[in-house]
Amino acid sequence: MTTRTTSTNARLTPEQLEAFGNEMDAIRQRLIADLGEEDAAYIRGIVKKQRQLEVAGRALMYLPPAWPLAVAALSVSKILDNMEIGHNVMHGQYDWMGDPGLNSRMYEWDNVCPSEQWKYSHNYIHHTFTNILGKDRDIGYGILRMDEDQKWHPYYLGNPLYAFLLMVFFEWGVAMHDLEVENIVKGTRKLEENKALHAGIMRKVRTQALKDYLLFPALTGPLFPLTFAGNATANLVRNIWAFNIIFCGHFPSGAETFTEEECQDQDGEESRGHWYYRQVLGSANISGGKLFHIMSGNLSHQIEHHLFPDLPARRYPEIAAEVREICGRYGLEYTTGPLHRQLGSVAKKIFRLALPGKRAPRPGPEAEQPVTLAA
Repeated sequence: MTTRTTSTNARLTPEQLEAFGNEMDAIRQRLIADLGEEDAAYIRGIVKKQRQLEVAGRALMYLPPAWPLAVAALSVSKILDNMEIGHNVMHGQYDWMGDPGLNSRMYEWDNVCPSEQWKYSHNYIHHTFTNILGKDRDIGYGILRMDEDQKWHPYYLGNPLYAFLLMVFFEWGVAMHDLEVENIVKGTRKLEENKALHAGIMRKVRTQALKDYLLFPALTGPLFPLTFAGNATANLVRNIWAFNIIFCGHFPSGAETFTEEECQDQDGEESRGHWYYRQVLGSANISGGKLFHIMSGNLSHQIEHHLFPDLPARRYPEIAAEVREICGRYGLEYTTGPLHRQLGSVAKKIFRLALPGKRAPRPGPEAEQPVTLAA
C-alpha cells in the first residue's frame, strides 16, 4: 500500500492492519451487546422534542411579533429531524428496536431528497468507498474540486461560488446527487439512466414544496407571506448548518483521500482492517459540548460515525477517547478541532483548489517503512 508524501500517518503492514481491525471490531461488538433501553429512550426523547419544536414553530407563525421565535423553533426542529433523527435512523441505527417509526426501511425525512435514493448514495456509495477518488461522489459532490488529485479545469475557478450555492441550496444538491449531472455533461452517463429516479424526486419535491410553501402558509390566512418567508428561512438555516457540519467532517486539513489501488491487497480486495484505517484517515471530528453534538447528529464525531455508521450515534462520544488512543498507538492521526478552525480549514481548501495545482508525487513501494507500534 502506498500513501501520499503529504501524509504524516503510519503505513501499516497487513499484520498491523489486521490487529487494528480486530481492535475496532471489539469496540463494535461491545457496543452491540450493550444496546438497550437507554438508547431507545434517548431517540424517542429526541423525536418528542423535535415534534414539540415543530408544533411550537408552526403555532407561533400565527403571532407576527413572535416570528423570530417561530423561525428559530422550526429551524431547530428541521435540524434535529435531518441530523440526529433522519440521518441516523436511515443508517439503521435503531432497527433493532422493532419500532416502525424508527425503522430505516420506512422512515422518510423532512428533506426534498427521497430517503431511498439518499440511502443508496450515502449509506452504500459514500460509506463503502469513503474518500476513494473516482468512487466516492461525495468528494466535491460532482460540483467542487476538493482534492489535488481531481484534475483542474478552468471551471473550478468558481469553486468558492459553487460551494456557497451548494450550502444555501444543500437539500436540493443532495436531491440531485444521484442524477450525476456532471457525468451527463461529460457524456459518461445518459439521461435515460435517470428515468427511474425522476418520479421519486419529483414526488418528494412536490410534497415538501406543498407543505412548506403552500399548505402551512395558507393555514395562516393573511399571514401567508410571513409564514412562507419563515419556512424558507428555517430551510435555509438547516441547509447552512448541515453543509458546514458535513464539510467540516470530511474536508478539513488532515482528512485524506485514497486511490482504488491503495485500498487493494495482493488479492485485489480491501481488508477489513484497511477499511477501518481509511475511515479514520478520511474523516475529521469537531470538538464541542453536548448540545452541539446533538445538533450535529453526533456527526461532530465523524471518525466514529465512519467506523460504526449503523450504531447509535449517541454512543460515539463515549468511545471517542478509546478510538483516539488506539489510533495513537498505530501512529494514525486523529483529526479534530473546534468548529471555527475546521470551517477555516475547509474554506482555505475550497479557495486554494479553485486554482491549478497538484499533490506531490507518490513514493514507490520501496519508500515504504512500516511503523513501529507504541507500547
